[in-house]
Amino acid sequence: MIKTLLEKIASNKALIGVVGLGYVGLPLVREFTRGGAKVLGFDVDDKKIKALAAGRSYIEHIPSKVVKDMVKTGLFSATTDFRQLAKPDCILICVPTPLSKMREPDLKYVEATARAISKVLRKDQLIVLESTTYPGTTREVMLPILEESGLKVGKDFYLAFSPEREDPGRKDYSTKTIPKVVGGFDKNSLAASVACYELAIDTVVPVSSCEAAEACKILENTYRCVNIALVNELKVLFDRMDIDVWEVIRAAATKPFGFTAFYPGPGLGGHCIPIDPFYLSWKAREYGMSTRFIELAGEVNVSMPEFVIHKTMEALNEKRKAMKGSKILVLGLAYKKDIDDDRESPSYELIEMLTEKGAKVDYNDPHCPVIRKNREFPHLAGIKSKKLSPAMLARYDAVLISTDHSSYDYQAIVDSAKLVIDTRNATKSVRRGKSKIVKA
Repeated sequence: MIKTLLEKIASNKALIGVVGLGYVGLPLVREFTRGGAKVLGFDVDDKKIKALAAGRSYIEHIPSKVVKDMVKTGLFSATTDFRQLAKPDCILICVPTPLSKMREPDLKYVEATARAISKVLRKDQLIVLESTTYPGTTREVMLPILEESGLKVGKDFYLAFSPEREDPGRKDYSTKTIPKVVGGFDKNSLAASVACYELAIDTVVPVSSCEAAEACKILENTYRCVNIALVNELKVLFDRMDIDVWEVIRAAATKPFGFTAFYPGPGLGGHCIPIDPFYLSWKAREYGMSTRFIELAGEVNVSMPEFVIHKTMEALNEKRKAMKGSKILVLGLAYKKDIDDDRESPSYELIEMLTEKGAKVDYNDPHCPVIRKNREFPHLAGIKSKKLSPAMLARYDAVLISTDHSSYDYQAIVDSAKLVIDTRNATKSVRRGKSKIVKA
């Protein structure tokens, strides 16, 4: 009965289960334990489970002390045994939702989690999907698998969608303070999910359905994707016109209304913006629509690494150097500054393209000392970050700034390098060596 579950949540006696202990799941665990809730975490990666049990964090912005404290208080434990999914009263699913090679939704992790839950699903459990996906996933994909248990949604168990809004590296907002949108399958599911998240999150925003909550996250990321594509396209145009796009954006941003600044880059990174709009355009085809803005934005953003490579080749030519055989150092592996999150990072595409063109490529990133195994570039796993020094920088034919980490001394980099390709306007404040810098 819904009353039983709500009473359990209200008295903070509900056990919270979090499936997927990565950049979304682990911060969520932290906030629930801070709220006094007991949490059981689930992940398929045994290395993560062992690290957590030992009080070690594998995510830079969550200190090991936080993990240690969560384990020490007895509020948090983690397992690879998905049969224990019968224990939590509320199960929050934070698994990846990547794209296939054909740029279509790949829901295998969501489906596998739903099947694992279905095998042990019991009455009065709440299941919430947090993984970003297209509108309809919770109802059309999750629900049929869960009901294979013989239990009925709204009567025996409760189902909701609540999009993650994690943004690693932010100082002004955290998992706790970012408002949490929640859409339930029915009114009881909504009531249970709102009550659950209120244990950990300051502001919970209920919407009318799972589909509305799913569409909310897709809208947020499509908005960013389209606007970033606009400035990326203008970057290419203004480059041909010999106009600095960064100066133009800086000037436009002085307008106190009607303009929001977005910034170009070497491509899109992170797990959301490069992927989510394609989920929506794929779903739109089911309704006989083509989402032209989204598809065009995707084309523009996907083409940015090619633009960077072209600018690098031109700059090397000016130095009477061919790309083939050139030694190039890529600065930054993370998809944005001051974090260790390398998911969908454009740096990988740049390294791959440079290598294919015959360049000898190394990388440096103080936040990513070793390339971890990833789905798209498994052959790069294990490569280590090179240590920066003036002598080391001088050995490269070009230094390509892909991620503008705050810890880099850009003046020192420009002083030592023969050529600097700057994709982030990171060298805007340097005083010496401007003739070595090429904006890309």
